[in-house]
Amino acid sequence: MKILISGASVAGPAIAYWLGRYGHDVTVVELAPALRQGGYAVDFRGDVNKVVLERMGVLDDLRARQTGGSAMRFVDEEGKQVLRLPPEFAGGDLEVLRSDLSQVLYDHSKHDAEYIFGDSIATLDQHEGGVDVTFESGTARRFDLVVGADGLHSVVRRLAFGPERDYVSHLGYYIAGWELPNSFGIERESLMYNVPGRLASVGVDHRDPGKAGAMFIFASPELTYDRRDVAQQHAILREAYSGLGWHVPQILDGLADSTELYFDSISRVDAEGWSSGWVVLLGDAGYGATVGGMGTGTAIVAAYVLAGELARSGGNHAAAFAAYEQQLRKPVQACQSGGNRTGKFLAPGTRFGLVARNHLLGNAFLLNQMLRMGQKRSSGLPIRDYAVSTPA
Repeated sequence: MKILISGASVAGPAIAYWLGRYGHDVTVVELAPALRQGGYAVDFRGDVNKVVLERMGVLDDLRARQTGGSAMRFVDEEGKQVLRLPPEFAGGDLEVLRSDLSQVLYDHSKHDAEYIFGDSIATLDQHEGGVDVTFESGTARRFDLVVGADGLHSVVRRLAFGPERDYVSHLGYYIAGWELPNSFGIERESLMYNVPGRLASVGVDHRDPGKAGAMFIFASPELTYDRRDVAQQHAILREAYSGLGWHVPQILDGLADSTELYFDSISRVDAEGWSSGWVVLLGDAGYGATVGGMGTGTAIVAAYVLAGELARSGGNHAAAFAAYEQQLRKPVQACQSGGNRTGKFLAPGTRFGLVARNHLLGNAFLLNQMLRMGQKRSSGLPIRDYAVSTPA
């Protein structure tokens, strides 16, 4: 089949790999002019993620690029340690930079897929013969299936399912990340500074110790802003963190020279159905949770399942889409639920909340239980062996 995939971050290249292995004619379209280089670290937890990465043949490549994780050291305004969390708390069993993960998945899929950068889907027209697609560039093509793997603000979901407001729920927080020079003396640990409703953190770039990565999370009602207006997003951050001490002014100064800013709400995507006709949603586009919802590992497993079910159904896309959703909906929602608590956990809204969180995480037994809970959720994803012949 001729299959179009929208999005070249994680879910898109992952399913492009499997669909190419099964002999389909695959095209991936990505709005960015090239693979995105920014972004924070992402992690994999549990045996299910490991098995799928092994079957893709990417596990060794990712291990060669793993960060090793970073301890999270919470400090007060004078830099005195308040709490320290071990590397495995945030880094899971395997942690890599999102940009490195995208590159590895692209390298393993590019020989069996056509990648189009700097373009996006403008219109979708479904009919008995498939889907007629018009791109922003003006090109028009017909495909048998379209996969929306284009994230929280999915164009495919908007065009095939309905407006974003019907599917995306704001969870009360925003997150931002950018690169800046490492003038903080950081070597391995990430430094985290809290006031009620706000977190400011900075950690070393594992590829270049001379660089650091900032991550800010702050409580806020839903904001109206232009997602492509970086200057406007800078202004939002400066206003939200105005008057804070510690290294916050210095970190904010790094915004001016940063080449890429990640800025978005912490939100959850809920779709009653993951497919509509010849169109199907994958990863964050259908069941994202921005951060804390184990979205990266879920996307990798979901791509494996969706491609496997298409092969197993002999091209009956309706049966394949139904089987894909039936297998994954409950375990994916269990993983996704973790994102509901991320903002409140990292940036509690009150001083009492900060003290309670620090006390909770300072308890070794409770911390271990939280780690086990994350492993259990990720292990709930199905791992059927799709014994389907693939082209040599």
